Amino acid sequence: MTSWHLARGYRYSGVPCGLRPAEPDRLDLALVVSDVPAAAAGVFTQNRVCAAPVRVSRERLPSAEARGVVICSGNANACTGARGLDDARRMAALAGAAVGCRPEQMLVCSTGVIGRHLPMPRIEDGITRAGRALGADAAALDRAAHAILTTDTRIKVVTQAVSVGGTEVRLTGFAKGAAMIGPNMATMLAFVLTDAAVAPADLHALARRAADGSFNSVSVEGHTSTNDTLLLFANGSGAPLQGEGLARFAAAATAVCADLAKAIAADAEGATHFVTIEVEGLRDDAEAKRVAKAVADSPLVKTAIFGADPNWGRIVSAAGYAGVEFEEEHLSLWVGDMLLYHNGTPQPFDAATASAYLKNNRDVHLRLRFTLGSGRCTFWTSDLTYDYVKLNADYTT
Repeated sequence: MTSWHLARGYRYSGVPCGLRPAEPDRLDLALVVSDVPAAAAGVFTQNRVCAAPVRVSRERLPSAEARGVVICSGNANACTGARGLDDARRMAALAGAAVGCRPEQMLVCSTGVIGRHLPMPRIEDGITRAGRALGADAAALDRAAHAILTTDTRIKVVTQAVSVGGTEVRLTGFAKGAAMIGPNMATMLAFVLTDAAVAPADLHALARRAADGSFNSVSVEGHTSTNDTLLLFANGSGAPLQGEGLARFAAAATAVCADLAKAIAADAEGATHFVTIEVEGLRDDAEAKRVAKAVADSPLVKTAIFGADPNWGRIVSAAGYAGVEFEEEHLSLWVGDMLLYHNGTPQPFDAATASAYLKNNRDVHLRLRFTLGSGRCTFWTSDLTYDYVKLNADYTT
């Protein structure tokens, strides 16, 4: 925690407000505040059934004068009708009052069980206490990062510093997510804060590109949630970044998002393997992503990896139903550094060695190479385990 180099001009808090009656002391409400009005942009779930806080935050972005976001975990405030929208707006208004800004300058996020109304008296008390508990140090960020978790086993925090025009700018990112993870986006919340000066329109475009190269390239079971949100804040003063400086900053922001996305896949519910899928040699990047996603979402591929079964036919067949035109002789497959399938022909390999690779390595690498072009994609997923089924079978019962 002490190694975090935090973006300047932000404060954080995390408090318990009893959203999980069985865990009354668990941190479940976070507040993140910029000390000055900030540019802000967001990317949200593409699910047609989207949560009330998604609707409220989406209508307020992009913005040139955002002050922060209030987040609760344990209750998604999704599929809750007009009352849910009122509650989300009420959360933003209370957060604005707690930090001394207008209600519309605050954004709002929630995560948790769908279809239940928020216990607003607890939320209202929690926001008031969160406002009093704000701090600018790593300990305060740690509490906020814990407060947004649901079934996660650990917090996900990434910091980075980049030199732009001879000036150091910092980025602080934190996220939650362990299941209901599927592209567009995936249940995840992510927040990236910077002390750089970035115009709202540029931040908006950057957020979409960063999401495509990170959170839209990760899948646990392919389920696009109702609450998925990525928010970016930039509170720097002076002239907004342009040209090469903006490009350097965009690369750093995308890298922060990619690290958070990989942390989500690595923390997937019950996961014993973190899987990187490299697809290359298709006509364009979009085709490569379609193939990578098909492999990542395949329950048969994921269970084979869990069972250390080098049944490579599952991987090849998943590529074949991805909706991308190719012939078998266009495809080769490596598992780790073992070539198992070359230009449409199976290769001799030692099954025991391949099985040991899957069994003894938490980080597993699959590489699919085509001969049709320069399109490529890197995609991340996890295996599918007994614990995943148990956790999700018993989620509300």
